[in-house]
Amino acid sequence: MLKIRDMNTEEKPTLSTEFIPVIGLEIHAELKTKTKMFCSCLNDPLERNPNIHICPICMAHPGTLPTLNKQAIQNVLKVGLAVNAEIADFTEWDRKNYFYPDIPKGYQISQYAYPLVHKGKVKVKDAKGNDVEVTLTRIHLEEDTARSSHDKGDFSLIDYNRAGIPLMELVTDAVIYDSVMAGNFGRELQLLLRTLDVSDANMELGQLRVEVNISIHKEGEPWGTKVEIKNLNSFRVAEKSIEYEIQRQKELIESGGKVIQETRGYDDATGKTFSQRIKENANDYRYFPDPDLPKLYISKIPEFNLESLKANLPILPNAKREKYTSLGLKNEDVEMFVSDSFYGRYFEQILKLVKDEKLQKLSVNYITSDIAGQVKKEKEIKTELHDFINIDQFVEIINLIGTEELSSRGAKDMIAVLWKGDEELRSKKAKDIAEEKGLIIKADPEFLNNIIKLVLKNNPTQVDDYKEGKEALLMYLVGKVMKEGKGAINPAVAQEALKIALK
Repeated sequence: MLKIRDMNTEEKPTLSTEFIPVIGLEIHAELKTKTKMFCSCLNDPLERNPNIHICPICMAHPGTLPTLNKQAIQNVLKVGLAVNAEIADFTEWDRKNYFYPDIPKGYQISQYAYPLVHKGKVKVKDAKGNDVEVTLTRIHLEEDTARSSHDKGDFSLIDYNRAGIPLMELVTDAVIYDSVMAGNFGRELQLLLRTLDVSDANMELGQLRVEVNISIHKEGEPWGTKVEIKNLNSFRVAEKSIEYEIQRQKELIESGGKVIQETRGYDDATGKTFSQRIKENANDYRYFPDPDLPKLYISKIPEFNLESLKANLPILPNAKREKYTSLGLKNEDVEMFVSDSFYGRYFEQILKLVKDEKLQKLSVNYITSDIAGQVKKEKEIKTELHDFINIDQFVEIINLIGTEELSSRGAKDMIAVLWKGDEELRSKKAKDIAEEKGLIIKADPEFLNNIIKLVLKNNPTQVDDYKEGKEALLMYLVGKVMKEGKGAINPAVAQEALKIALK
């Protein structure tokens, strides 16, 4: 008999009643160029003396005309290539019209209709540790605004040194769904910009600024009303603002209220967002093409040759991760060398000088422990780790361990000896210094036997306990032998000799 399902009684899948966050980011980065975006004034946003780097062009005097900064355009093209984006061949400049004292012209020169870069993607981890891709909407160029100060009294001060500095704006698709993912995207972008050397991307100095767009909705329902959170000065603050805003919108909707489209700030002291103003639409800015700047065809300008720019890109962070992981490095060590160029550059040099993979991995142990420990104690700041410890001497130490001429204890002592050495010390061979310090392993059986006798004599309790079955004490006695021998003994040889002496 044919059975027919009763469609009325069949269980239907239920949609989740949980709110789903929808998050997109807008990130502005000040670009590293010699001059401003549209004039020849020095690009130095950190200049302490106000209104030094200004001229009739960036101050919008009548009759002045802007000129394009090729380096700024190259920088954005490099970022686009690094994130596997689509590079537009045609672009033009638009005027974003609004009145505020930080814009002398009464409009900001930006790219609205034709951005330089479309799409692209960046791989990050979400809150659960899953690898996810954040896709990009666009990357475009614009000029920065002046810096305003409102805390000097009942008036405001404007410093135009920053006005006109090249500013890259990157907009993600609304594909981010938790605060950790958002923070990780910001950190990965910061690392990428620094790797490409297109921006210092220091958030504390305003060189990288994050704005969050966030809404919530339930599964199967349209997206909710978007709220923008501005002036977030760290990734931690961005993460906390997202977490608070998700909860605020959820409670507002559940209590019968409505989320309005607005711009909000975040108060780190209270951990809450607060309303600043009703959000403007693009129409409010009356965008139109800037008649003073030429339309740009990327393929017609030799300096913008994409093949040449791509060929000269440095090793990108993800490629470094794959490279270091293939060497068997721990995740935390991989991230140290990828994210901190101070150590990363040093390690890259070691990989060129040391070909044995076991010794390459061995060098990591000393860099992440002994050397990093010494750096933390330093009050002096240096840009290169090589300035603290000569890389050629360090490589020689690693090779001496490989040939069993230097023990681990001896290597640690050598790092301390060579640390911040003067010119004379840095010019010597590490092996010669180790011999002077008595750290080269001695192959003299009598020397070893005399030290073992001394150690056994000075540690009678441990000797008796070992003979009664506490075999773990053997390594304790090996350590004592190494200490007495000041690292000039092969630990494996010492261990075997101790076993014989303890019978």
